[in-house]
Amino acid sequence: MGPYPALVITVSDRSAAGEREDRGGPIAVGLLRDAGWHCPDAEVIADGAGSVADALRRAVARGIRLVVTTGGTGVGPRDLTPEGTRRVITREIPGIAEELRRSGLADTPLSVLSRGLAGIVDPDGMLVVNLPGSPRAVASGVPVVLGVAAHILDQVEGGDHS
Repeated sequence: MGPYPALVITVSDRSAAGEREDRGGPIAVGLLRDAGWHCPDAEVIADGAGSVADALRRAVARGIRLVVTTGGTGVGPRDLTPEGTRRVITREIPGIAEELRRSGLADTPLSVLSRGLAGIVDPDGMLVVNLPGSPRAVASGVPVVLGVAAHILDQVEGGDHS
């Protein structure tokens, strides 16, 4: 199994408008590249369920196998990344999101506020994982994703359980 194509999508009205530098996206891209994944620079989109769903559908069409989103997982009025993700994934993998919230407690008690999802897009076999937007949450979350992503993608292609 060779490296899969990955994509980082930063979900932020302010970053999309050029008002704030995307700090989480480049961290995720660097960690994915360091782990051997083919990953272009982060794509920055505005908040909203529709923009997230559209970006995920574009990733599927491009043959991306792993998408890590950063941002839009909280409880603010424009934090709709999970809602957009839910429109596209066909099977949820709740254990990944649960582990991200649990392990995030080491950094902040606010990690329990993340509403992020993780799941598969069938039949394309793309894995989507929502991370919070803070650089610390990205830096601690991507290794959790990397711990299971290749195995999941092998499994959705029919690989043996090992």
